[in-house]
Amino acid sequence: MKTDITLKITPEMLKDAQRNENKDLTGHLGTHFDVMNKEFPLEYTERKAVVFDVTSVKDRDIDVCDIDISKVSSDMFVVFYTGFIESEKYGTQRYFKEHPQLSNELIDILLEKNISVIGVDFAGVRRGREHTPKDMYCADKGVFIIENLCNLKSIVDLEGELVIHTYPLNCVGITGLPCRVIAEM
Repeated sequence: MKTDITLKITPEMLKDAQRNENKDLTGHLGTHFDVMNKEFPLEYTERKAVVFDVTSVKDRDIDVCDIDISKVSSDMFVVFYTGFIESEKYGTQRYFKEHPQLSNELIDILLEKNISVIGVDFAGVRRGREHTPKDMYCADKGVFIIENLCNLKSIVDLEGELVIHTYPLNCVGITGLPCRVIAEM
């Protein structure tokens, strides 16, 4: 079974995003990762994955205590399902400025586990001024962050082995790479 977890972009979404986000949207629209002067390794296009349901976490950072860290192993694609992209329309000011975020401690533990990709259904693992430095921090350790995933509710409770396929556009000289992300059970 395959599930597309890539956000579909509409002309209306593009207009909303341009109105509410100050950065160049060339590579940062919809499901994408920030390149951070790194190249996405081809072996990352297919990774075993785990999806954590953290929909109950409200009004605080998502932390280590909110997941079963023992399910995380080296080279994995680790996904956080918050439901935010389902409750807040993509492209709004609130979507970009008030989204959930992962705690710095959780991010550090994931990096220590030598994972490959962090996936989220919101605009970034940290907000505001912390967004770009945290993406760079992760990229420097070989971990990419894929933002604005969707349809995670359909894969969160699946039993068995999950593999996520990620196919970024082959672009150079831009700071974000749009990608297609497919979950396979």
